Amino acid sequence: MRDEAALRVVKTVHTVIWAFFVACIVGAPIAAHVGRHGLAFACIGLVALEALVLLVNRWACPLTGVAARYTAAREPNFDIYLPRWLARHNKTLFTPLYLLGAAYAVAAWWRSG
Repeated sequence: MRDEAALRVVKTVHTVIWAFFVACIVGAPIAAHVGRHGLAFACIGLVALEALVLLVNRWACPLTGVAARYTAAREPNFDIYLPRWLARHNKTLFTPLYLLGAAYAVAAWWRSG
């Protein structure tokens, strides 16, 4: 496989995985709000596992290293199909959303009795 094609595959996979975790971050408080606490906590747990993977990998996605094998580019979105500004601020934006959503899910579960 040529480098350009391999990079497209890595970027596509990375983007799909990113979208899944964003859905978990957004979906957890929504699930909690409608009383689907098990689903909310499953989403929270999956994102926590992802955070652990990032932490072990020096706060970088392992797919970034894979993408780096196929290109010399290093702009914030060289490894994912996101706008540059979003790729640059991804963790800054979604970490507080995740923490707030998790706190809301815990509070909703607690109130549900």
